[in-house]
Amino acid sequence: QEWMNSLATWDPRDFCNISRIALPLDAYWSPPLFILEEVGDQKSSRMEYLVITHDGGFNTALPFQVTVTCGLKILRFPFDTQTCNISVASYLYPVTDLIMRMKRTPAEMKKISQSNFLTDGEWKFTNLSIVESIEESEDMRFCIMTYMISMERRPILYVLNLILPTCALYLLDMAVLFGPISLEEKINFQIAIILGSSMMAVILNNMLPTSSNEPPIIGT
Repeated sequence: QEWMNSLATWDPRDFCNISRIALPLDAYWSPPLFILEEVGDQKSSRMEYLVITHDGGFNTALPFQVTVTCGLKILRFPFDTQTCNISVASYLYPVTDLIMRMKRTPAEMKKISQSNFLTDGEWKFTNLSIVESIEESEDMRFCIMTYMISMERRPILYVLNLILPTCALYLLDMAVLFGPISLEEKINFQIAIILGSSMMAVILNNMLPTSSNEPPIIGT
């Protein structure tokens, strides 16, 4: 965050050429921001300091971890893509007192996010877009910045552990059904395949996400 405060200025020549200082975050006013999709408590770091320059410029970078809500669409699971929003707003000050603007372009933010994102997880970060808007509430207008984060699921684990074994079971089922074997052997094979399919259904039930209005095609 960066902002200007004309009341916090000084001449560096009068103070041993000191042009910038670091102070605790609660020493001066700072814009209070809220994340609309937040659930639970924020886990912030202890770097609660801000840097003040002699011309009244304030700069602070407070990293924190936050859990937000996001509606999932898993119809194409495990080949699905998700878009989650993080909306930042300050409902204590209307646009007449506080206007928020992006310092960096969405392309720059995407590059920074890709360099910081953990690439060894289940999700692959694909895109980041930012929308600046104004929302009216109780006859007042507030600035809102919405970060639209797009992610793609890495399907290789589900292909190896779920899709390929399922296809193998059904291919075996077709081979037994039309194979030149006796009826008794076909029944025994079919019972074994049914048991294998039931086990795959149990595994599938444990692997599928539950927070979706539409069930995935693979589950159907």
